Amino acid sequence: MSFIDFWTHADFLSKSLSFVLLIMSIATWTIVILRVLATRQATASSAKELNQSIAELAIRSANLSTENRRDVAEQVLLQQLARTRNDVERGVSILGTIASVSPFVGLFGTVWGIFHALAAIGQSGQAGLAQVAGPVGEALIMTGMGLAVAIPAVLAYNLCVRLNRVLLNKLHDQAHSLLVEELLTLSPAQVKPQLGGQV
Repeated sequence: MSFIDFWTHADFLSKSLSFVLLIMSIATWTIVILRVLATRQATASSAKELNQSIAELAIRSANLSTENRRDVAEQVLLQQLARTRNDVERGVSILGTIASVSPFVGLFGTVWGIFHALAAIGQSGQAGLAQVAGPVGEALIMTGMGLAVAIPAVLAYNLCVRLNRVLLNKLHDQAHSLLVEELLTLSPAQVKPQLGGQV
């Protein structure tokens, strides 16, 4: 049985579910390509953005005490990390949704096709293998289509989550290093009032 035979005998609901699965498949491949490219771009630019944020902070907060400057630096770095996380995780939840929903869409199409096959057998009164194999085979194509959409979506979701985790871990390490460097570059004149206040 070919896909053309399936499409010829499919009713409106089966064709609609096929279009839904096709849209999910296109969305999966589009999102995974865009996310991988965005993660690569973020890998190249996020480190510079963290350095730039700290450099701008050093100019604006030169007259703050050590404790205040540390708090402001932490907030600036956390905000930059949150912006990067939002950028690289955009669309990843859609991949997870497609991965979990598409098998059920295919299964619904299968159940619908088997229902129609059994209804046709009931009307004709013949229940031989020739009457059952064709319609049931057509129905099972929907399960295969659902799995064909779900498997790449699961792999793409795991790939994007892994790439994002690696990137964010690197950025957290760099942010910590930048914060330490920022505190070490404080002049003694800025550190003394803080120490005197604590004593």
